[in-house]
Amino acid sequence: MCTDHVNVIGRDPAEATISLSINGKDCAAFPNETILSCARRYDIYVPTLCELDDIDHTPGTCRVCLVEIIQAGQEKHQIVTSCNTPVREGMVVQTRSKRARDMQRLQVELLMADHLQDCATCVRHGNCELQDVAQFVGLTENRFFDRARTEARVHDDSSPSMIRDMQRCVRCQRCVAVCRYHQRVDALVLEGTGLDRLVALRGADDYASSLCVSCGQCVLVCPTGALGERDETDRALDYLCDPEITTVVQFAPAVRVAFGEEFDMPAGTNVEGQIIAACRKIGADVVLDTNFAADVVIMEEGTELLSRLKAGRKPTFTSCCPAWINFAEIHYPDILPLLSSTKSPQQVLSTMAKTYLPEKIGVPAEKIRVISIMPCIAKKDEAVRPQNMTDGMQETDLVLTTREFARLLRREGIDLKTIAPSSFDNPYMSEYSGAGAIFGTTGGVMEAAVRTIYAVVNGKELEDIELEQLRGFEGVRAATVDLGGPIGEVRVAMAHGLGETRALVEAVRSGEADFDFIEIMACPGGCVDGGGSLRSKKAYLPLAIKRRETIYNVDRKKTVRQSHNNAQVKTLYRDFLEAPNSEKAHHLLHTHYTDRRRQMQYTVKEIWDDITMSTMVY
Repeated sequence: MCTDHVNVIGRDPAEATISLSINGKDCAAFPNETILSCARRYDIYVPTLCELDDIDHTPGTCRVCLVEIIQAGQEKHQIVTSCNTPVREGMVVQTRSKRARDMQRLQVELLMADHLQDCATCVRHGNCELQDVAQFVGLTENRFFDRARTEARVHDDSSPSMIRDMQRCVRCQRCVAVCRYHQRVDALVLEGTGLDRLVALRGADDYASSLCVSCGQCVLVCPTGALGERDETDRALDYLCDPEITTVVQFAPAVRVAFGEEFDMPAGTNVEGQIIAACRKIGADVVLDTNFAADVVIMEEGTELLSRLKAGRKPTFTSCCPAWINFAEIHYPDILPLLSSTKSPQQVLSTMAKTYLPEKIGVPAEKIRVISIMPCIAKKDEAVRPQNMTDGMQETDLVLTTREFARLLRREGIDLKTIAPSSFDNPYMSEYSGAGAIFGTTGGVMEAAVRTIYAVVNGKELEDIELEQLRGFEGVRAATVDLGGPIGEVRVAMAHGLGETRALVEAVRSGEADFDFIEIMACPGGCVDGGGSLRSKKAYLPLAIKRRETIYNVDRKKTVRQSHNNAQVKTLYRDFLEAPNSEKAHHLLHTHYTDRRRQMQYTVKEIWDDITMSTMVY
């Protein structure tokens, strides 16, 4: 038996017309609702591993959610997967019968048969869904472990951003589902049969030749350590502990609102001050704010956009999201001329840290190392792009994801919850406006740009500074904004999540959509839910709204809320860059893109596998 996912949230209880019993408790279920969904509504726990309700993923492949049932009018007991078995009138369900428990334990033991047994050294240790179910079912031994088979499985470290370790894969297919159906990149595929069936890169042997854009959403849904970021905490410590090096640490807008929960603080807590104090405690010489660079990006990108609008060139796509840049280069290289040439805030700050900052603090550029703390895996890829190197030297030397930064602080014995907060003290690149802060969420770049462009065009500030029409959580949002003066009304759009982005780009290419300015964020929700942010068990992006609310509150509390009013940004242009889009600014703060076109290709077998997997009967 199998069933499509049925969303029961918000449904009228009167529609629950199917009567059944779960563990002796009378329950009422909705038509076509699964046993698992009904049990959850009645607060009856059933262990799961492959299932992820947030992305409508119930393949029944891990078989951890086994329960024992008796169908009405039948005497035979059956063991079924509760995640994709629909309820039936008069059904009797036992989730904790001895037979069900024994089968669950056996299934977990089989899952562990070709899974590395080095849990203590895995990055997911203590935060692993496989460990959780092993403890739940009471697993005390692993009779079937085959080290030779396990070690023969792929360990792919060909990406500068990610590690794909099939020695830890449980074939849950969550990564394939989120990549294919939500991000619509389709870089991952299941290959092989039986025990040799594993997640692979579609049509490629390594990441460099694959369709992958390093958005990292597959990492967020992986229940084990099979997918993760390339860990560089030791390299960061090498820099921090080297007395010959001046270590500059920057951290992104989203990190301060998407990090506290790692240390048992309420979701969305602004921990900016604690992060600054922690960076200093681990040995950072200079702590800067990527928000400052976000303000600089608005000055450059806004000026660039105005010149394009005056010339009648449209649309202009934003360029601050590296996974989006990868997506455009690989999947839609024909639109590359439409992208803003302005570097991302990370790269802008790193460039200034290697050019402007040395002049101010009297340290040679070759003695400076920039460590960037980002909620993004693709930032690692961005840091090593040839376009982001000067004389063979990287602008950003090292990127730590939010998860790596958490591990680094724990290694150093730092608890963010107890450390006394500090504040920025660098007089050159640490001040930021409210506009810079909202870069961390979808729509924020657009809103920040509108605030500054309006002021440039009209010589006065925009009165209603919070542009509600640019906010929201829909996948694609469109609005008309009056910039006044000779520019007048412009059509803008925002997309977050690459599935929605693909649809918008296709509409632009076909002429169905007509916009002047388009903001793209590869990750749903924007950077607050980046692929390098903290993972949540059994949930995909559960904290997005709380994080967004805090970012908007950061903006509201700032005295300066427009990028062009940032005093340190004004000083930067006066003393160093001369003017937005000046020859010097263009040389240092702008980049170019490369056609890396790769076509999606499907074999008949792959298509057949998709059909059979979606119609499989259990």
